[in-house]
Amino acid sequence: MSEFQTGASAHAKSVARQPTTLALLAVLPPFVVAVYGAAMTAFPDTVFLRGSAATYGRVGGALFATAFLSGLVGLFGTVSAARADRYLSFSGFSSVVLFGTRVLVSVGVAGVAAAVSLLAVVAAGTEVASLPAAYAVLVLAGVLYGLLGVVVGALLPRELEGSLVLVFLADVDSFLSGDVIPVNTDLVELLPLHAPHALFAAAVRDGSLAGGPVGRALAYLAVLFVAAGAAYAAATGGWSA
Repeated sequence: MSEFQTGASAHAKSVARQPTTLALLAVLPPFVVAVYGAAMTAFPDTVFLRGSAATYGRVGGALFATAFLSGLVGLFGTVSAARADRYLSFSGFSSVVLFGTRVLVSVGVAGVAAAVSLLAVVAAGTEVASLPAAYAVLVLAGVLYGLLGVVVGALLPRELEGSLVLVFLADVDSFLSGDVIPVNTDLVELLPLHAPHALFAAAVRDGSLAGGPVGRALAYLAVLFVAAGAAYAAATGGWSA
């Protein structure tokens, strides 16, 4: 338990000590939600038979902001702390615990980003049918990208290049997952935010979370958890109990 507390505290402090990250968590979600909502007003509401164009844009903006910020923390944490975690592992600290605490902190970051994003959606004037359901979906999207950030950080251990890859992935993912423009390929369904987008839109619209997207989102979560674990092990020199 002391190892777990030490690892969680160290990883949490590494996030809290980054003023840029904290500023982004406070500023980026409201900005993105407002911009996405305003941009989508270029489409007529009749295109979105189950909601207004502005609401649809805010949904996409909230998902993008939550996913990107969570992924960024996962990326920066992996790039900056991989060497330190490797040394801790060599000195007898459990790499399993280190990875577990890193995932736990990423869930916390996703929770904060999701809360700010959801508040921005509500403040913009969008009625949310179920706040708990909408928040849970946003946290799920954040955790998915937090794990993806670990994978990108292990494969591309450079903060600038890695963040550019992440912002590109999150932006394209958020846009295509919303089905604003019909894409004639089933590959769109393999995007990380495809199922969360459907779930979040349903939570905002009528408060329901039932259906196939739940299973797909959880399956994606399991796959990314395994991928992140493998990537983390490769970046830190393997597993140690």
